[in-house]
Amino acid sequence: MISLPIYYAAPAMLVIGALDSSLLSLPEINDYLVVGRCFKHPSAAFYFPLFAAVGSVIGCLILYTIMRRGGQALLRRRFKRENIERVERAYARYGFLAIAIPALLPPPMPFKIFVATAGTLEYPRWKFLVTVMIARSFRYYVEGILAVFYGRRVLSFLRDNSLVILSIACAIGFLILFVYAIVNRRNPRPEDANAAEVTYQGPRDGAEPGAGIGTD
Repeated sequence: MISLPIYYAAPAMLVIGALDSSLLSLPEINDYLVVGRCFKHPSAAFYFPLFAAVGSVIGCLILYTIMRRGGQALLRRRFKRENIERVERAYARYGFLAIAIPALLPPPMPFKIFVATAGTLEYPRWKFLVTVMIARSFRYYVEGILAVFYGRRVLSFLRDNSLVILSIACAIGFLILFVYAIVNRRNPRPEDANAAEVTYQGPRDGAEPGAGIGTD
């Protein structure tokens, strides 16, 4: 994979990424392939992480669809009840961050349970896919760029500093939510503005209470 021509490596990366995020469990395989490829071919840092991200998104969509159709019964057969309840609380409290942060962090951070729970909770599909795509792309591009400068030590660094990375990711996520809340507060939705305009204010000065109301 690391030394294969790109017309073989790219499709293989898509397949491996899809399998790892859906039916199989191949810990860190995508990360190793991205780091190894970018270390050996530095120019690959511009495009190769994208193949890993797309493959992961395809795999997540497969698992999401299976769990959405199978429901809670299938989810509880695969994961422990207490873990499921913990993830469900994370979705209820943090929204998209509940899938963005696990997608962003490398192993040993669990990820499939968040994908599976998103399916059973019927989390909006488009929002789910966009969130995973952005988080995975960011993760693999960071790994690829770091591999160009620091070689294969990148994965060891990520594992050893996972808590620091998690803290930074959470801080960035909360900053995004804060900015989003401020923007929404300053720019109310059109339907809210329209609703305020048509709110009944009572009869105008000098107008009879029944004026303007049809008698049909």
